[in-house]
Amino acid sequence: MANFTPWASLSGGLLIGLAVALLWLGNGRVAGISGIVGNMPSARTRDVAWRVAFLAGLIVAPWCYASLAGAQVIRLDAAVPVVIAGGLLVGFGTRLGGGCTSGHGVCGLARFSPRSIVATCLFMAAGFLAVFVMRHIAGA
Repeated sequence: MANFTPWASLSGGLLIGLAVALLWLGNGRVAGISGIVGNMPSARTRDVAWRVAFLAGLIVAPWCYASLAGAQVIRLDAAVPVVIAGGLLVGFGTRLGGGCTSGHGVCGLARFSPRSIVATCLFMAAGFLAVFVMRHIAGA
């Protein structure tokens, strides 16, 4: 609870909700990052522009925030090979599960999608289990 930031968290959640709603209402698309990136190579020409704009926003927004609020200290307590392995496993899991936390957890739950409810429960349980194992069994 030492790093609990309710106002920043609420603001971030509202901005994510606004971005998801705008993409859904304006484009009829779900803001699932793995789908946006994963389907980029096979996207029709008219679909490439909004995908690039959405991804550019994900990259530019933290820079804008840092220029207004100051750069945040980022601490990584894992070795680079562990981070790479984790990234590859997450990528594999998003393909296996047919989506990621943003697609299932934000958009799917908001639409009461049964598939997204199951997927979100499963990846949350896997995350809880991984943290428990790493902190209490492996001692990392």
